[in-house]
Parts: sequence; C-alpha cells; structure tokens
Amino acid sequence: MPDFRPPEHQVAGHRASANKLGPLIDGSGLFYKPLQAEDRGEHELAFYEAFSTHAAVPARIRDTFFPRFHGTRLVPTESRPGEPHPHLVLDDLLAGLEAPCVLDIKIGAITWPPSSPEPYVAKCLAKDRETTSVLLGFRVSGVRVVGPGGTVWRTERPEVKALDTAGVRRVLRRYVSSVADEGMDCALAAAVYDGKRGVLSQLRELKAWFEEQTLFHFYSASILLGYDASAVAASGGEGGVRVKLVDFAHVAEGDGVIDHNFLGGLCSLIKFISDIVPEIPETQPLGPS
Repeated sequence: MPDFRPPEHQVAGHRASANKLGPLIDGSGLFYKPLQAEDRGEHELAFYEAFSTHAAVPARIRDTFFPRFHGTRLVPTESRPGEPHPHLVLDDLLAGLEAPCVLDIKIGAITWPPSSPEPYVAKCLAKDRETTSVLLGFRVSGVRVVGPGGTVWRTERPEVKALDTAGVRRVLRRYVSSVADEGMDCALAAAVYDGKRGVLSQLRELKAWFEEQTLFHFYSASILLGYDASAVAASGGEGGVRVKLVDFAHVAEGDGVIDHNFLGGLCSLIKFISDIVPEIPETQPLGPS
C-alpha cells in the first residue's frame, strides 16, 4: 500500500486530518485530491478529462502549466475509516524539490462562474471585496519559504485574509528573500523571478496563450509558484522554478470569448512581480569576456 500522507508544502485549502478530507501524496510523485462535495468534484473531474485530450490545447501549454491527470482512485482516509473516497490522481507539482518554496495565488477579480446560485455569489463577492481580488485581480492564498538551515516561514490563514496591497507586495518580496526571519533582502529575485525560465518568463508565456484561448474561463483557479531554495542557494541558478495552474472546480466553457477575468488578474500579477526584479545595469556583460 502507498504511504499516503498530507503534503508538507501545502499552503492553502483544507489539510487532511481526522476531521477533514484533504490532499495526499504517496512519495512516488503523485498527488491525490479528494473530489469535492456537491457537484464541484464531478465538475473538476470532467474538466480534467476534457482538457487532457483537447485537440485545441497546445501540448506545450498542457505539459508545462497544468498537472498531468492520471484518472481517479478510491483512497483510504483518516477522516472516513473503512470508507475509501474518490480522489483525482495528479502529478505532485513540487516533487523532486529538496526545499520547496511555494506561493499560491488565486487569480481573477471574480471568483464565481456565471451559473452560480445567488447565495454562493454573495459569499464569493464578500470574500473578494475583503481581500485584494477585486482591487488587484488576484489574492495570495498561502506562502511557504524555506530559509537558511531549513527554517520555514509561512503565513497563517487569518494573516493571508488580512493582506492589503502593501501586504501583497511584502509577501512577493519575502518569497524571494534569503533571510531567516521577517527580513526582505530580495536576494533571490533575479534568479527566481527574472531567470531565463523564471517566474516572469513563464507567466508571460501563459499570458500569450490566455490572450488567444477562448475554450475555458478559469474562475477561482490559482497559480502555484514553486522553486527549490537549496538549489538556488547552492548554484545561484533558477532552482527548478515551476509555474502551474491548479483548482478547476469552477471552470466554465469559454464559448469563443477571451477569459478577460483571468487575463486581467494575470497581467496584474506580472506587473507586481516585475516591480520587484532589480534592474540589471546595461553595462553588465552578457557572457564570459
């Protein structure tokens, strides 16, 4: 039997426990996400089944920015002994990173699909207004940073919900800082954010697709950023920077219309991160002299 356990690097959503269903990993590079209640789980499953074989989705976009879908599986859980629960089986997006630093960002000023019932719309609208979703087009859902000596800095849910614009900037800076406490030296910004395959490069490639794609509208989906703090510290390189889209329980058909809600939030995120990257002097040599 696989060794199912909650992922250490989880920063948002319910954590698997004796009282709640939550995502699990098995150590083999797979991630198990429990099907959500009501019709959300079936909706997300239907999206994965359609998206994974959709002829109009470029293979590079699917393989680079989305979790690989491996079907479903009944998995035993601590919260429901003797009653296995259906889970989506996906790639563990942070597998192979020795010291994963993770940032979960929910994209879009509107986080509910058009077909949502009025009580759900009211609930989402209240949360979007209380956070930075309406103002910025995105909000931070959680962050985990591994510092020197393996020290871990992470945000708690009340802190995340209270973030304003200045707080979002602080989190984006803290995510690429090398210090062990609350300091923000942004020492890793050039490598993680501005590298050849850094966050900005990948977000801009994703943006180019969203400027054209009219297949889906990604309500309440998140962008997950990840990198290996150990690799960056050791080599000064990019540390396996990963940019992935996750959470598709509220995806709607695009009906030939560009997803301006997601695209607007993505452009806003790119602008915020671009402001953090230090300017590289024009006189800096491009290669060995």
